[in-house]
Amino acid sequence: MNPQAFIASLSFDIRLAPYDIAGSIAHARMLAKCRIIPARDAKRIVTGLEAIARDLDRGKRLPPEEDIHYAIERELIRRIGPVGGKLHTARSRNDQIALDLRLYLRAQVELIVQEIVRLQTAIIGVAEANSDVVMPGFTHVQHAQPVLFAHHILAYAWMLERDKGRFLDGLKRAVEMPLGSAALAGTSFPIDRRFVAKQLGFTKITANSIDTVSDRDFLVEFISASSLVMMHLSRLAEELILWSSSEFNMIRLQTEFTSGSSIMPQKRNPDVAEIIRGETGRIYGNLIALLTILKGLPLSYNRDLQEDKPPFFDTVDTIQGCLAVTGPMLATMTLRADRMRALCDKGHLAATELADYLTEQGVPFRKAHGVVKRIVAYCETQHIRLDELTLEELKRFDASFDAGALQRLSIDQVVHVKDSEGGTSPRRVRQQISQLRKLVARKTSSSRY
Repeated sequence: MNPQAFIASLSFDIRLAPYDIAGSIAHARMLAKCRIIPARDAKRIVTGLEAIARDLDRGKRLPPEEDIHYAIERELIRRIGPVGGKLHTARSRNDQIALDLRLYLRAQVELIVQEIVRLQTAIIGVAEANSDVVMPGFTHVQHAQPVLFAHHILAYAWMLERDKGRFLDGLKRAVEMPLGSAALAGTSFPIDRRFVAKQLGFTKITANSIDTVSDRDFLVEFISASSLVMMHLSRLAEELILWSSSEFNMIRLQTEFTSGSSIMPQKRNPDVAEIIRGETGRIYGNLIALLTILKGLPLSYNRDLQEDKPPFFDTVDTIQGCLAVTGPMLATMTLRADRMRALCDKGHLAATELADYLTEQGVPFRKAHGVVKRIVAYCETQHIRLDELTLEELKRFDASFDAGALQRLSIDQVVHVKDSEGGTSPRRVRQQISQLRKLVARKTSSSRY
């Protein structure tokens, strides 16, 4: 294989073209401001770069070169002549790529945060539309206590709120302007880095030129945050897969989010949810790939860093796609509320409430726990539910029971009294929805950095 073709990166770093051009325009203007190149030359360079940007927007391709930086520079020189060669004064591809990646990351985080907000909004909408639906809550995939479906699904909105915060927090360290670090040692030209930073919307510049050209921590943080998002989406996907199965039969996914079997005509498979679950492994792999690339690199820049882009770009594309499809899948699913409510009659879900009732009567909780455990065993041998017990039967196990205990065995009542902050009672769930609506309405933009 041709060695030059082997090291070429234009096939994947072409997506950085708009950011490379934006950085080059700011750099050219700075060179003129600092009288490093004549103002007329800078003007020609800027005009040429803007023309290249317009052509790229129209779909025109750049001639093949080693990477996006050379491709744009060579095209600029072809269009405006040797004066285009002055653009690379006081910079290196090392600080150039560090800038391009940061500009690209800032733009993509903006889009990802918007997708997270859309998904949160879809979750809130589903919760509000089904605010009175009761379902069995699970621990260890066993029936535990009854909860409102809205309470369960809102858990994912809170996960996404943390995810959103991680992306925005990561930008605080990513959006420091690196240009001017040159190859690794800075430059002897009298440049104005802060002017370039202001042109590009940065409020800070990097402090150490060696660190600047070798730093990819911001990409690791981004892929790490993305891995957590994908983990949350995968957990949600897994629940949708389980809930839509014949055994659970709690929801029905719309046909567009499923596919048929090639051999069994009766089947509809939850393929979109399964793909999301599968894509999660790719993002984890991208994180490990980048960490492995970085772990053995001496300072400062090494060509290994070229390999940071495929896992980074793949992560951007994957997470945006998964977030974008999950919201509509949730918003259009059909809940089988009657089935959810019927499942609450299995597993003796009011058992904890019965133990709590004894505790309120002065029985130590550990003793109450043992009493109710024996009551549950009795119900299982008699093939009856807890709410089918008579007061006389309850008193056989503990004299502290009175008529009030029978009222606590209603599934709806069990949900209603779970009124601690963050609990599943209707009042607390309404509070959650109100909190989340305020959070998703709040302006969350990378521009504040």
